[in-house]
Amino acid sequence: MVAAKKHVPIVKKRTKSFNRHQSDRFKCLASSWRKPKGIDNRVRRRFRGSMTMPSIGFGSNKKTRHMMPSGHKAFLVSNTKDVELLLMHNRTYAAEIAHNVSSRKRIDIITRAKQLGVKVTNPKAKVTTQI
Repeated sequence: MVAAKKHVPIVKKRTKSFNRHQSDRFKCLASSWRKPKGIDNRVRRRFRGSMTMPSIGFGSNKKTRHMMPSGHKAFLVSNTKDVELLLMHNRTYAAEIAHNVSSRKRIDIITRAKQLGVKVTNPKAKVTTQI
């Protein structure tokens, strides 16, 4: 397993999710963000003390976007051929085994990744025997 490339420090400007206005008051409103469009809405008008709306300023640095704390980016893998794609990019991407892969194929993927020096983010999932 190869260490990740050097990168600038990962800075998350906001880790809390943006909740929909008044989703805490009504059960029928899901908490997933929707932009308020009412003419008198205090969130849309950005009054002091009201919740913040998502804007472009909350975005992450382009160089560290989608990066895990290890410094790799996740790459979804469902067979051994997909792992071989990461041979030249093992310092940038880490293999993540898809949820619908059987335990027998998982063992094949993990052993092939170990041979190629590719990091696997979820090597212990669904695997019962020692490798």
